[in-house]
Amino acid sequence: MTYSPKPLAFSAESITAPFRHPTFRRIWLASLLTNLGALIRSVGAAWAMTQMTSSADKVALVQTALLLPVMLISMPAGAIADMYDRRIVMLVSLAISLAGATALTTLAWLGLVTPDLLLILCFVIGSGVAMMDPAWQSSVSEQVPAEALPAAVALNSISYNIARSVGPAIGGIVVATAGAVASFALNALLYLPLLVALFFWNRSSEPAYLPPEKLNRAIVSGVRYIANSPPIKIVLVRSMVTGLIGGAIIALMPLVARDLLRGGAQTYGITLSAFGLGAVIGALNIPEIRKRLSGEAAIRACALSMAGSLAAVALSRDLVLTSAALVLAGAVWMMAWALFNIGVQLSAPRWVAGRSLAAYQAASSGGIAVGSWGWGRLTDAAGVETALLISAVLMLSSPLLGLRLRMPRINLRSEDAEALAHPEVRLALTDRSGPLVIEIEYRVTQENARAFHNIMQDVQLFRKRNGAYGWSIARDIADPELWTERYHCPTWLDYLRQRNRSTHSERALDRQAASFHVGPEPVRIRRMLERPFGSVRWKDDVPDHAANEVLLGDLGGAQRGNVISKTRANSILP
Repeated sequence: MTYSPKPLAFSAESITAPFRHPTFRRIWLASLLTNLGALIRSVGAAWAMTQMTSSADKVALVQTALLLPVMLISMPAGAIADMYDRRIVMLVSLAISLAGATALTTLAWLGLVTPDLLLILCFVIGSGVAMMDPAWQSSVSEQVPAEALPAAVALNSISYNIARSVGPAIGGIVVATAGAVASFALNALLYLPLLVALFFWNRSSEPAYLPPEKLNRAIVSGVRYIANSPPIKIVLVRSMVTGLIGGAIIALMPLVARDLLRGGAQTYGITLSAFGLGAVIGALNIPEIRKRLSGEAAIRACALSMAGSLAAVALSRDLVLTSAALVLAGAVWMMAWALFNIGVQLSAPRWVAGRSLAAYQAASSGGIAVGSWGWGRLTDAAGVETALLISAVLMLSSPLLGLRLRMPRINLRSEDAEALAHPEVRLALTDRSGPLVIEIEYRVTQENARAFHNIMQDVQLFRKRNGAYGWSIARDIADPELWTERYHCPTWLDYLRQRNRSTHSERALDRQAASFHVGPEPVRIRRMLERPFGSVRWKDDVPDHAANEVLLGDLGGAQRGNVISKTRANSILP
């Protein structure tokens, strides 16, 4: 499939539309240079390992060392990205990678690098990347409007793959002429443009309506959201399987160049360049793919094409034929990952975007990291050709997953709704008061009972992913028209977060459930503080104004002003 030769107009449908926004443009150009440095360093590290050891296991572990941190620390990194200024998080993360790259350069120059030390420093560099990725990817929605987000995601992938298409060739030349230490030094220098671009990014952010969660609670909130979001769970499973199976082509590329093509560092650079060139072609065609194929059809086509490419690389001994197969492999590999990424970005609201993307990074990179180790072990036992052929067979069968885990439809993300005012209270509460029990009573005619119950299953999911637990729906056996929804929140502050995390589509679902209610009285909502035996104070009741002072006491002055100025009766949400 070729990209439609339309003029490069800046529109929501154009792949170039995000370049209208100066912040995105500057960061994108700087990230291109940083990605170029990373690819040059990868060539140097992989080739340095082949020179220090003949073990395929050790060579494949270079890729594992770079990607394993993503699997291990992605969720904390995602929580930090959602809790703090994403620009600062990216700057700190880049500084970690820069420190690792500088140490690797210095030690390599002194001739002190060993296979184990190389893996350790690759792990440090990978840790900085793992910390940065969720903040970087979730910040894209702050740099471009929602309608340009899919194109921006594709452009970020293109940035990496433009670097992949020329970086490995440059890396091969650098390693062949000046040694691996020069590639490490170049990598360290090319971190600087992105550091500068982020430093001068004047990021605007609205003041937080509620205090930030603590790190452990933020991680739990992210896991809970993903566990109750079927579209995101499907994307995570499919991306992990794709990485586990298809990661063979990435992990074994140095051995393809050395053992199958009988080449050196330049041959390795050419094969990586072919793969990167294909990835750029694939990324440019993503808008057309999304227009013509459903998500499931596109992923199936990518898997089948990847299987054929893997088989061709395994059987070929000619550099031209192998490079042609790698161009196709790079194109479909890029398309698959971009579709997975877009699916996550457009399924998660802003408050949990970093954690959702972190989970995606953990699943995909974890699959590639574990797969790289497994493919290296298999190659030691059976050879490169056999390992790649087995990978091709498994990739050929992977579309069968779609029978049970069909890729979700990708729509524009439902934006976060406006903040709700706090409910009226007559009991002195602090942020830590809890647990809270919420009961909502609906009166539903018996002929609508089944339809109402079906809607409530979707209501259950969005309540739970936004912070509720212990959700249930019950029907009165003496009064069959009376239904009671019940759920808990750990504390008063958690309850305020839960009700304000809902998106426009979730609030529409809540209104749809309430539309089944009949009778002269509105839907009845009870909010109760659960009190174990012995915990009730003698003087709980306080005047309204005193209660409001307590519940607002932990917020800053500007935040209190924001809360007090909100209108109070604009939502039926509990």
